[in-house]
Amino acid sequence: MKDDVFLVDTNILVYSYDASEPDKQRICSILLKKCWAQETSYAIALQNLSEFYVVVTKKIDNPLSKEIAKNIINDIIEFNNWQVLELNETSIITAIDLSIKYNIHYWDAILCATMKQNGITNVFTENTKDIGKIPWITAVNPFIEFNK
Repeated sequence: MKDDVFLVDTNILVYSYDASEPDKQRICSILLKKCWAQETSYAIALQNLSEFYVVVTKKIDNPLSKEIAKNIINDIIEFNNWQVLELNETSIITAIDLSIKYNIHYWDAILCATMKQNGITNVFTENTKDIGKIPWITAVNPFIEFNK
């Protein structure tokens, strides 16, 4: 297990580029700068990158251009301090089982299954309610942790 590595959930990545939520943007930007400065390594799933693209180009108040969003994703994929997690057919079956057992949305479950497949047990997310149901995952909401 990679106990010291945190997965960055989509919401955290989005907030770092969403100026409509300045407090959340500040906290998320601080987290991500640690990775870009090579002070820490983070994990991110292909699912997160796909969700990020859709949200930042269509759903935030001031959407990014598709080209800028693509460049951000490409930078993450190519940067050594980001571990990009892939899923496979086992992840899908595990996700279905997690979704049923813990009564969570399938898309949260597939993220958890991908983490499990890659030995990641920690996640920065705003969605601690659902992801926190998985007993082997430590779900940390940075907006609570860093505002203490």
